[in-house]
Amino acid sequence: MNSGDSKEAAKIKAIEELQKHASVQDLAYFTKGLSSGDTGVLSHAISLVESNVELHRQIANDLMNWCMPRSGKSIRVGVTGVPGVGKSTYIEALGMHVISLGYKVAVLTIDPSSPLSKGSILGDKTRMTNLSMDPGAFIRPSPTSNVPGGVARSTRESILLCEAAGFDVVIVETVGVGQSETTVYEMTDFFLLLMLAGAGDQLQGIKRGIMEMADALLITKADSGNERAATHARAEYLSALHLFPPKDHGKATKVGLVSSVSKTGIVESWDNVLEHLDWMKKRGLFDQKRKAQLLTWMHESIDNMLRHFFYGNPFRKDELKKLESEVLEGKISPFDAAEKLMGNLLK
Repeated sequence: MNSGDSKEAAKIKAIEELQKHASVQDLAYFTKGLSSGDTGVLSHAISLVESNVELHRQIANDLMNWCMPRSGKSIRVGVTGVPGVGKSTYIEALGMHVISLGYKVAVLTIDPSSPLSKGSILGDKTRMTNLSMDPGAFIRPSPTSNVPGGVARSTRESILLCEAAGFDVVIVETVGVGQSETTVYEMTDFFLLLMLAGAGDQLQGIKRGIMEMADALLITKADSGNERAATHARAEYLSALHLFPPKDHGKATKVGLVSSVSKTGIVESWDNVLEHLDWMKKRGLFDQKRKAQLLTWMHESIDNMLRHFFYGNPFRKDELKKLESEVLEGKISPFDAAEKLMGNLLK
């Protein structure tokens, strides 16, 4: 079985689980379970919002309306960085520390989907063994389904579901650093960029846009003889950040060192999150950002609905297939084909 088949089988299993434990039309099943903090129901609810089945979409909309007044009270933290930087290891160490302070922690990990097979490994949970076994934690891996932005299509909905289930901290781990993977910044309160020392492009910061948006940078793996290189990298990043224009909120981006193995820097990194949120709230910027997130979510929902409306119509599929053949045969340009499809859609 290839990864594409595995992904389809996982979808079928998730739908079967929904049908097994409750009717998907039974909103009370989800609301009662989320109100009591039942992580099994939370998993089913996330499967519900990830589903493309029309009946599931209807109940998911009702569930989101129920969640809205019961959400928004958590601390939302986005974590990104290149593959191999140690995101999962850091998140586990951070999560265990935050739980020790009395918080309940939900981790939404995003795995990239293959553009060929459409499948995903979804292996982050296995890399957070201790955290996944802690009763104060909930870990949910999801595929990107090739949605740009480094997050899954339903990540925003999943955040609200976790908050409605009583989780105080929601950590979103993106697939990695790329040109467009900054959507997590628009759905979290604190955006953390993890960096490696000696990666070869420290002053470029991999992507300038991500560095400009990051609320903090952490040099990972500052242990096992790598401390000197990490300290040097920190100094270089601090110098580079001075070249960027100041942020709207006026708070300087901190650069720290962390070792998830020796647990050094973990406490400081969490304190930095709390300090940042306090700074934002005292200036009224926190509520402004949350409101901006709602508007972004609305516009993204419009985009998703338009795509669903366009590609979900069975009659339009025949027209699309016909025009695809004409494009391949050179009878019509790709632009003219798209314009014709859109013209027919707007009639």
